Amino acid sequence: MITGFRLSAALSVAAELAISDRLADGPRTVAELAAEASADEDSLLRLLRVLCAVGVYAEEDGAYANTPMGESLRTGVPGSLRPLARMMQDPALWAAWGNLAHSIRTGENAFKALHGVDVWEHRVEHPEFNEIFNDNMAALSSVVAGAVAEAYDFSEVKTVVDVGGGLGVLLAAVLDRYPQVTGVVFDQEHVVGHKPPPGASPSVEDRWSFASGNFFESVPVADAYLLKSILHDWPDEECVSILRTCRRSLAPGGVVLVVEGLLGLPGHEAEAAFSDLNMLTLPGGRERTEAQYAALFAAADLELSRVIHTSARMSVLEAR
Repeated sequence: MITGFRLSAALSVAAELAISDRLADGPRTVAELAAEASADEDSLLRLLRVLCAVGVYAEEDGAYANTPMGESLRTGVPGSLRPLARMMQDPALWAAWGNLAHSIRTGENAFKALHGVDVWEHRVEHPEFNEIFNDNMAALSSVVAGAVAEAYDFSEVKTVVDVGGGLGVLLAAVLDRYPQVTGVVFDQEHVVGHKPPPGASPSVEDRWSFASGNFFESVPVADAYLLKSILHDWPDEECVSILRTCRRSLAPGGVVLVVEGLLGLPGHEAEAAFSDLNMLTLPGGRERTEAQYAALFAAADLELSRVIHTSARMSVLEAR
């Protein structure tokens, strides 16, 4: 475990060089891969040895192939992990994790303490990183989106605003399943999806719009707000502010739907704990228990009405 950073770095480099994409049509030699990826052949061989040893790739007679694990690093496959692997090699993120001790000693966000800006400002200042970040969120959302649309009944909903919805993968899944729903992706201008994501049903486009703005200030009027992986990015005070913004614009009888992983959910303890530490280190937020989310809702004059667990290790917390 102590040397786990080495595997993370190796995976990031393989993702950056698009090794799994280059193996999509079958086994290739190191020489072929190195030539295509503009890499040093001997050094690439040494990298592939490591990734074969942990089951990412398989070698036979000098040719390398994807394993099922390697397939997950291909571009565009459902739930692709390539954007995440690429994102994690960003020097600012690496350095922030190297500053973890500062967070543990002080309770302060390691990223901002080290770089002088928070991770959101970093995205604005580094467009290439921002693009990879958005691709990663879209890939992760593709795994969750169908599960949320299946688990929660949107049949009585007319208008959904996907708050902080990025490229709109979750909203597209809801619109595809519920033809009576119209939707708005709401996010910052450098993030927001201006058209349905690739693979969305053609029927979605006519019921799709986008708006940019600041969710601490205002959001478009709706009878349902979706906030997936938003509140865990922020400390409690900011979470309450976001929820109050939604409550002010919520149509009578409407709902606020928070989609998050929960601390204390049986079977997901390790995943949630690591994510919680990541929230401390990078954006400065935290993962929470059901009771902690209920307290946030109460502080924003909302009431947690029910919790629906999905098949994707995330839960829908409904508040009114």
